[in-house]
Amino acid sequence: MDLIIIGLLGGLITGISPCILPVLPVIFLTGGAQSARFDGEAAPAARSRPYLVILGLMLSFSLVTLLGSLLLGLLRLPQDVIRWAGIAVLLLLGIALIVPKLEQLLERPFQWIPRREVQNRGSGFGVGLALGAVFVPCAGPVLAAIIVAGSSGRIGIGTVLLTASFAVGVAVPLLAFALAGRGLVERIRAFRARERGLRIAAGIAMIALAIGLVFNLPQQLQRLLPDYTSGLQRGLAEQHGDALDLGGLVTDENRELDNCTNGATVLEECGTAPAIRGIEQWLNTPEGRAIDLDDLRGQVVLIDFWAYSCINCQRSIPHVVAWDEAYRDAGLQVIGIHSPEYAFEKRAENVRAGARDFGIEYPVALDNSLSTWTAYRNRYWPAHYLIDAEGTVRHISFGEGNYAATEQMIRRLLVDADPEVSLPAPTEVADSTPEVGSTTRETFLGSAKEVNYGGAGGYPAGPGDFEFPDQQPADSFALRGAWQIETQYATPAGSGSGSGGIRLSYRAGEVRMVLAGTGRITVRDADGAERTIEVGGTPRSYAVVDGAAETGTLTIEVDPGVRVYSFTFG
Repeated sequence: MDLIIIGLLGGLITGISPCILPVLPVIFLTGGAQSARFDGEAAPAARSRPYLVILGLMLSFSLVTLLGSLLLGLLRLPQDVIRWAGIAVLLLLGIALIVPKLEQLLERPFQWIPRREVQNRGSGFGVGLALGAVFVPCAGPVLAAIIVAGSSGRIGIGTVLLTASFAVGVAVPLLAFALAGRGLVERIRAFRARERGLRIAAGIAMIALAIGLVFNLPQQLQRLLPDYTSGLQRGLAEQHGDALDLGGLVTDENRELDNCTNGATVLEECGTAPAIRGIEQWLNTPEGRAIDLDDLRGQVVLIDFWAYSCINCQRSIPHVVAWDEAYRDAGLQVIGIHSPEYAFEKRAENVRAGARDFGIEYPVALDNSLSTWTAYRNRYWPAHYLIDAEGTVRHISFGEGNYAATEQMIRRLLVDADPEVSLPAPTEVADSTPEVGSTTRETFLGSAKEVNYGGAGGYPAGPGDFEFPDQQPADSFALRGAWQIETQYATPAGSGSGSGGIRLSYRAGEVRMVLAGTGRITVRDADGAERTIEVGGTPRSYAVVDGAAETGTLTIEVDPGVRVYSFTFG
């Protein structure tokens, strides 16, 4: 119930945000004016048209947002193919509104809708489907949760309910606008003799929107307007952040995981470990063979969920590698479940290189669909699940830290499995986990998980020109120059040798950037000290600051061809 309320609130806030403005003329003319009734007409103008336009928009927006990234990835198609298809359909429907016979031809597939509602002016359902495919609302916390769940494949009943309620929330103000438009048209006598003119105006509006989308004009408009709903979005995130952190479906297989307390200092009984599933490829196993947990009965198993570019994982992995080396001969089997945070982390050669750099010799499973992640109801990088010799989960630890307690429990379970076992001395790996709240939070530059943006205006996906603000908040980043903002990363969009600028305000002793592509970045601190970093090869995390903890500011020039995913802090 909470997710439905959160989705509705998030949708309602989005439905009154400036991001909605580019589609309002089309909704007014195609959904409202096209359904107006004049001089006692029985219903030749499809009174249900506003509802069908909005229904089509809700349906296609929900499907594209929730499943689009996943399906396009499976089909190996570009992520923007749906957007371009939607623009093409919008253009075609705009022409069809000017040429009625073409409109009737295009809406013939929707004749399951009663005939009285499609004659003359069409049902509007096709218009709504096209609008939903190109509709890009402001990425508040609810939409971000939906996008991440959809792109990662973590689509459960909670995600579906959240998406549906968000779409309904967005639809309410849009439908109200369409109905208000119809009422306005019916009250103005001048429109009664200009029905044909309204159709042509609607067609022109759709064609104009399609052309504007080609040149990303709606995004530029959004940048010019203040986002008067940003405070409401932040409040929603602060009050309901935990509920939006969907961790996977509860099933009979994983229900007892609730018995475990995160970071407990004693062993607990948390049910039989869920099976490892949906693995695309195995690394560090003989001939790439898969590992079945049932075959490991009699051994203690540590499952480590990680991603090679994750700074938290990079600080955790030395402990896991040390445990593997120390206790492998005593009966411990470590399994790394590589769960990608970014698209480039799905490539086996990139993960193999990352594992080699970290000294990982234990088996690594490429959980690119996050199937095992979901089965274990995980939601963190890193996460450790400790399983005893009988196959029961005995300990769960999310995030960094708790290493000493986890190692003590590993040793206890090894002795339980074999009382005669000879254990080495405990490992001695320094715990470099930063104190909670002592550093700037991880900062993403992609539109789906944008965090800590401190520049002027909004931060929508697409190309845009940016300027550093005169006053930038602490713990934030801002952009300068032409940038292309994608779902997971940002890259300079300047032609020729034009670079893009980033100004970062931070609190940390260590600052790293997750980068991909080819080129250079030039890092300049507040004292003017400058250094250049070459970017290339396997996408990975690059150190840009490594010293004593401090508060500072960096200015970074990024070459075109370099993709910036995030900043991480330690």
